[in-house]
Amino acid sequence: MSDLTDLLGAPVVAAASLVLTLGLYFASKRLFQRHPRTWLSPIMVTPLVLLVLLLGTGTPYEVYYQHTRWLTWMLGPATVAFAFPIYQQRGLIRRYPLTLSIGVLTGVVLGVASSWALAWLLGLPDSVMRSILPRSVSSPFAMPVASTLGVEPELAVMCVLVTGVFGMLVGQGWLTWLGVRHPVAVGSAFGAATHGVGTAKAWQIGAEQGAVSSLTMIFSGIVLVLLSPVLAGWLG
Repeated sequence: MSDLTDLLGAPVVAAASLVLTLGLYFASKRLFQRHPRTWLSPIMVTPLVLLVLLLGTGTPYEVYYQHTRWLTWMLGPATVAFAFPIYQQRGLIRRYPLTLSIGVLTGVVLGVASSWALAWLLGLPDSVMRSILPRSVSSPFAMPVASTLGVEPELAVMCVLVTGVFGMLVGQGWLTWLGVRHPVAVGSAFGAATHGVGTAKAWQIGAEQGAVSSLTMIFSGIVLVLLSPVLAGWLG
């Protein structure tokens, strides 16, 4: 399977992969709490360090994923857990029903349309184009959408990650430049365009921005999952 697996044995590689992933995440999270810099956030530090280690040890990604794939499976329960923040923020839903609805629908339409346009302009293969279509929704929702579209969920999750990190880095500055300052508008933009990573940034900006971003992120994911069969039929 790989030189490292043959040398150490599958059980050792499996345990090391799991411990290393979790250890790096919690270590980077603690570092970020002490030094809250964007480039030190766990979502950036953990994948980069893992990538360096995999390349340095000559371990193929397929081997690493085989031993840590249950972490991806945990996204299923995480999707169900989204019901709790919706219940917590039911007051916001009653206060801003139209604003949240517009934010969700606009985010879903623009996210899919911009992804398709980018793939078309770059001449990307059909499989890659389908993988980036759900890039603006959270991973628990992007994975079933990718499966419905007939592509590997892992590639879709990677596109989601890149989109989230990019939005976290430039989102606040972009919205300020556009003059978007209302908490509801800022939260809707982060939630609809940059899902969980952007929502974490929205919570740093303010409690109302974070709450609105959470709701928008969840409803955007639900809407795209429901529309994915229609999208798959349109793509052929």
